[in-house]
Amino acid sequence: MAPSLTKDSVSPGTPGSERTFFGQPRGLATLFMTEMWERFSYYGMRALLPLYLVAPGGLHLNAATATAIYSVYVSLVYLLAMPGGWFGDRVWGPRKTVAVAGVVIMLGHLTLALPSSGTFYAGLGLVAIGSGLLKANISTMVGHLYDGPDDPRRDGGFTVFYMGINLGAFAAPLVIGTIGESIDWHLGFALAALGMALGLAQFLIGSRHLAPRSSVVPTPLSAEEKVSTLRKAAIWAGIAVVFYAIVGFSGHYTLNWILVPLTLLGVIIPTMVLVRIKRDKNLDHVEQSKMSAYIWFFVAAAVFWMIYDQGGSTLAIFADSSAENSVFGWSFPVSWYQSVNPVLIMALAPVFAWFWLSLNRRGKEPSTIVKFASGLVLVGASFFLFLAPLSIAEGGHKAAAMWLVAIYFVQTVGELLLSPVGLSVTTKMAPAKYASQMMGVWFLAVTAGDATTGLLSIAGVGLNGMNVVALEATLAVVAGVAVWMYRNRVKQLMGGVH
Repeated sequence: MAPSLTKDSVSPGTPGSERTFFGQPRGLATLFMTEMWERFSYYGMRALLPLYLVAPGGLHLNAATATAIYSVYVSLVYLLAMPGGWFGDRVWGPRKTVAVAGVVIMLGHLTLALPSSGTFYAGLGLVAIGSGLLKANISTMVGHLYDGPDDPRRDGGFTVFYMGINLGAFAAPLVIGTIGESIDWHLGFALAALGMALGLAQFLIGSRHLAPRSSVVPTPLSAEEKVSTLRKAAIWAGIAVVFYAIVGFSGHYTLNWILVPLTLLGVIIPTMVLVRIKRDKNLDHVEQSKMSAYIWFFVAAAVFWMIYDQGGSTLAIFADSSAENSVFGWSFPVSWYQSVNPVLIMALAPVFAWFWLSLNRRGKEPSTIVKFASGLVLVGASFFLFLAPLSIAEGGHKAAAMWLVAIYFVQTVGELLLSPVGLSVTTKMAPAKYASQMMGVWFLAVTAGDATTGLLSIAGVGLNGMNVVALEATLAVVAGVAVWMYRNRVKQLMGGVH
C-alpha cells in the first residue's frame, strides 16, 4: 500500500506545509524512500558479502579471512560516519553530501559487480566511504524538517524514518540475496547498485521538499583551513602510496597489510576520541562526571556489537556450511537469515515502546543501566544458544534452521534493550561543547566492536569454534553483570540523567 499524502495545517514556509506524509512534513517521504533504497542496497550487499568471500565461485577464502574482511568493512562504515558528518558541517552541507554519497555508493556496487578480485576490494572501499558520508547527514536532514527539538511531530518522524531503514533491510536479502546466491554473485551486487540508483533518483527529484537549511554549510572552512586540510590529506595519502608501493614492489604484499592497519585504527581511533573528550579541561565537573559514566556505556556497547554483528559473518558462514536451511521441507537461500532481524525489529519495537510506557506510568520502568546490562546478558545468551547448533554440526549433522532463528531472536531483543537506549543516553550525557559530535562517538562503539572481531580473525582465532563462542558469551554476560553491580556508582556519575 502506497503511503498516503494528506492536507495538514502547519505554518507557511515549513517544508511540507501543503501536504504531509503520515502527518509528517512532505520532505520526510523523500528521506524515507532515499534511506530505504540505500539500506536495501547496503544490506543486500552485506548479506551476500561473507557468502561470496567463502564460495568456490566467489573469492574462495577461508572463514577467518572472510570474517576479518567483513568485520573491517562494517567497522569502516561506522568509523567514516564521523568524517562524513564533518563534510556535511564544514564542506558541502548535508544535502550535497548525501547526493555525492549516493553516487559513490552506486559506483561502489557497480565496481563490486565486476568479476575481478582487485576491483572487488576497491568497490568495498567506495561503498564504505559513501555510507559514511550518508549516514550522519541524512539523519541531520530529518531533524531539519521540524521546528526545533520541541516540535511534537519530531519523535514520530524519526520513528517513521527508522521504519524505512528496516523495510529496506528486510527486503534486500530476499531479493538481492536470492539473485546473488541462485543466479550470479555479480548480478546480485549489480542489483544493489540499482537500489542505490533508485534511492538517489528519489532524493534528487524530491529534494525540493527538504528544508532550505539542508543546503547550508553550517560552519564552512576558512581559506586557511582549506589549505591546511588539503595539505595534511595530501601528505598522509602520499605516505600511504609510498609505503604500499614499497611493500608491493618488494614482493611482501598480502591482504593483511590492509586489514591489520584498518582494524587497529578501528580500535585506536575510538579510544583516542574518548580520551581527548575526557581530558578536555574546558569541561566542567558535571560534564566530566557524565563522560566517566558514558565510558561504561561505550565499552559495554562495544562488547555487544562485537558479538551482535557476527550475525552477518560467523553465523552466516556457519549456516552456509553446517545448517539445514529449510523449513517444513522448503529450502531457502542462506542470505535470507539476514531478513530475520529487521522483521523482528518492526514487529517488536512497538511492543517494547508500549511496554516501557506502561511500566513508566506505574513507576516501574527499568533504568538505562539495567536495560543496558540486560541487553549485554541477552547477546551473551544468544552465543550460549549458538553452542547447541555448533555441537550438532560437530557430531556430523546439519543444524536445524530454527536454531539460528532463535539466536537472531534473542539478539534482536537485546538490541531493542540496548541500542535505542544508547542513542538516547548519548544525547543526554553529551557535553555542550561536543553535542553534535557525540552521535558519531556512539557509532564508534560499533567500530571498536567490529574491529576487535577483525583482529581476532586476523590472528587466526576460529570464531565458530565452541571454546571461542563460549568465551565470547561469557565475556558479554560478565560485562552485563558488572554493569548491573556497579549501577549505583554509574548513576552517581550520570548526575541528573536518568
